[in-house]
Amino acid sequence: MAWLAQGGKPRLPSGPSRPRLCADLPCWALGPLHGVCTPVSGRTERPRDQAQASEDTVLGTTGGRSWKEKIQNFFVRPQRSAPLKNRVALDICGGDLTQCLGDAGPQHSHHPPAPGRAAGRGPPALSSIGRHPHHGLPAHEPSLPEPPPWRLRVRMCAPIGGLLAALAMAFGMTVAFAPVPRITWEHREVQLEKFHEPGIFNYSVLLLSEDKSTLYVGAREAVFALSALNISKKQHEAYWKVSEDKKAKCAEKGKSRQTECLNYIRVLQPLSASALYVCGTNAFQPACDHLNLTSFQFLGRTEDGKGRCPFDPAQSYTSVMVDGELYSGTSYNFLGSEPIISRNSSHSPLRTEYAIPWLNEPSFVFADVIREHPDGVDSGDDRVYFFFTEVSVEYEFVFKLMIPRVARVCKGDQGGLRTLQKKWTSFLKARLICSRPDNNLVFNVLQDIFVLRSPDLKEPVFYGVFTPQLNNVGLSAVCAYNLSTAEAVFSGGKYMQSATVEQSHTKWVRYNGAVPMPRPGACINREARAANFSSSLTLPDKTLQFIKDHPLMDGSVTPIDNRPRLIKRDVNYTQIVVDRTRALDGTVYDVMFVSTDRGALHKAVSFEHEAHIIEETQLFPDFEPIQTLLLNSQQGKRFVYAGSSSGVVQAPVAFCGKHGSCEDCVLARDPYCAWSRAAEACVDLHRTDSPSRTLVQQMSGDTSVCPNETKSFREHFFKHGGTAELKCSQKSNLARVVWTFRDRVLKAQTPKYGLVGRRDLLIFDLSEGDSGVYQCLSEERVRNRTVLQLLAKHVLEVRTIINTVPEVHSEKTMYLKSSDNRLLMFLFLFFFVLCLGLFSYNCYKGYLPGHCLKLRSAMLLGKKQPASDFSDFEQSVKETLVEQGSFSQQNGGQPRPALDTGYETEQDTMASRVPTDREDSQRLDDLPVRD
Repeated sequence: MAWLAQGGKPRLPSGPSRPRLCADLPCWALGPLHGVCTPVSGRTERPRDQAQASEDTVLGTTGGRSWKEKIQNFFVRPQRSAPLKNRVALDICGGDLTQCLGDAGPQHSHHPPAPGRAAGRGPPALSSIGRHPHHGLPAHEPSLPEPPPWRLRVRMCAPIGGLLAALAMAFGMTVAFAPVPRITWEHREVQLEKFHEPGIFNYSVLLLSEDKSTLYVGAREAVFALSALNISKKQHEAYWKVSEDKKAKCAEKGKSRQTECLNYIRVLQPLSASALYVCGTNAFQPACDHLNLTSFQFLGRTEDGKGRCPFDPAQSYTSVMVDGELYSGTSYNFLGSEPIISRNSSHSPLRTEYAIPWLNEPSFVFADVIREHPDGVDSGDDRVYFFFTEVSVEYEFVFKLMIPRVARVCKGDQGGLRTLQKKWTSFLKARLICSRPDNNLVFNVLQDIFVLRSPDLKEPVFYGVFTPQLNNVGLSAVCAYNLSTAEAVFSGGKYMQSATVEQSHTKWVRYNGAVPMPRPGACINREARAANFSSSLTLPDKTLQFIKDHPLMDGSVTPIDNRPRLIKRDVNYTQIVVDRTRALDGTVYDVMFVSTDRGALHKAVSFEHEAHIIEETQLFPDFEPIQTLLLNSQQGKRFVYAGSSSGVVQAPVAFCGKHGSCEDCVLARDPYCAWSRAAEACVDLHRTDSPSRTLVQQMSGDTSVCPNETKSFREHFFKHGGTAELKCSQKSNLARVVWTFRDRVLKAQTPKYGLVGRRDLLIFDLSEGDSGVYQCLSEERVRNRTVLQLLAKHVLEVRTIINTVPEVHSEKTMYLKSSDNRLLMFLFLFFFVLCLGLFSYNCYKGYLPGHCLKLRSAMLLGKKQPASDFSDFEQSVKETLVEQGSFSQQNGGQPRPALDTGYETEQDTMASRVPTDREDSQRLDDLPVRD
């Protein structure tokens, strides 16, 4: 960068040292990861007489392919080299930082710029460097003119500008790609069948029997046979454990004896109607055996599993059984450094060439066979497709750039006679594209593939789950591909060749030379047979050598409609299965069931201009990743099976019965569900006997077709000044709850009203003015229109209560009046007898006043005493009871002696005790009666 002049105007040296523009300063696919466009180096351009070895020549051979299609759409980190002294960026990317970032790659993150980096722009797309149409190459887009050799405009791109632009793009992307599941079913809300055997883990292989009545499960050291209708019912089990000797040898190699040195079942394929082919890791010594389905026991015919099953249970693998021969993609050695795609056959085993252009650190995902139609135009051979993600061989960066691939081999391939002996002669691979070109969002890591076959489909459709390589915001996408698109790339596309270009990121370019005949990599078809090439063994060495050096296709397999079917943020999708179903109006929909790494299952359907996630079901309560999915599409008995580390779960394809109203059933927009007027319930279309005229289903979400229903209301009574809580049940995540009172919408965030859980209404400080009808409405946006649904109606009455005591007395009175009179009479008599008894007892004991004592004495003596004598006796009694000197002392006189009663008594003193009532009574009884 020493050629930069003062004042921001560069002074370009002449000759070979003139600096390169876009080719040497690529605007890397940073996006918002760093918010900058980083110059790679200060390399200079070679003279034009060396153009055949320069990068311009290499770029010219690409035929005007877009930079977005080849490099910029990947998440690439900047080169970690020494920082430049003058951190500037050349103004050659369109004069705008946002355009540079737009050409750079997907914007879905917002990390700050890397330290020591400046924001700037890189080169335009490679399509702007294409050749002239008269040269026989495709026409190119208008390219930017090359600056004159004496002047190069330089512009400083501030890092803060790149950061702000990245933040804006990331915000816009997350808003655009935020489809929310309409309904979320928690694990406790749904009744799911589950299978788990104590002590057994890692249920990672699922296989459905041919009659779809039995589900075979491959787990760690065990294989189970379960009922497909209810997986909780175990039918058979077979165990395949590792011997202690093998465990010891495995542990000696540095592996875990408790986990890795066990037998993980990885291959479970149907071999015949009465046997399964089973392979396991077997303590890093992969082995295979046959499982008899009648006795459900291993036959002991152990075979070497090398090349059929991975050594490490953590390594990727895939396999498919085709006509009794196992096609597999896995690693061939202990270290996992030799990946192969092989066919294990007794008469013609084949495998891929051990070379980086063939397979470069692949992560295998899926494999399946595509049968050739008998009356097809080509009448070629059956083909086996492999899907995987590998490190790019086209481009070389400072880190490993991942690219999703699809590879194809022919079932009738027998290898070459001299060249490619026991190697595939039909192996070709191409890149899978899953991106949004309008916002430069690219998904370049393949997670899973599902092949959709249906009688109403002209050709199979591949559904794939993708994630970005640097997935720091949890983005996932689902793309669909037609088989014909992939076949067109393999059968008529151009090849790529290796090109050694100094100081260039591009290592492979399009091959525009002559292609030998028969076409390299093609299956033996009618045309080849007509040319006397009956098998691959008869192919010429020129064709075989070409396919050995050119296994990579230049064309890419693009998705249907050139866009993903579904893009979801804040989630990592792991597996996918797709079911094709017909709605009530006859429209056919592809329903996608996609699992997450949090144990949930999303059910989604793609409409013309939108993707709708119908529901989310939490299959596993512990939020564990779902490792495998399997679909049972049997008519009337459709289930989805999900396997994880802890067990297997069986879930129905729809929960129609949980929609309580016609509006809910229609707004779900579920092609499986319809509202039955006769049953007044949401039913499954494939399991109901109701005539179609009584069913209501609108995939557009139009609830006007629903019959008018009278909503029942609840009546509430509250006292003045209290607080009322009104309930409202709303399950839709797309709806907003609105409360109305007297035809006006209530504002919840006020001192008068509040919301509990964003649904239930709280009313504070009740008064008579709060009495009335409260309605809970659901406001849901469906296809640019708002749908209102009445969820609940409450009638509230506020009463002013002055004194609650009279009301209580009146209630008691009413109760007594209505009671039995016999009970009252019994209570009265009981208390009367009790009082009489107590009175008699006290009278007998003398615990009564004087009048009662006289009456008692008369009753006991049986004699009648005159009334006139009582006064004399009372006077004498008083004088007896009074202490000595009490009266005389008070009156100032001398004490009088006590009355002589004729009985000997103790001497009266001040310390004498006062006689008791009983003693007085006895004395009165003993007195003589006067005549």
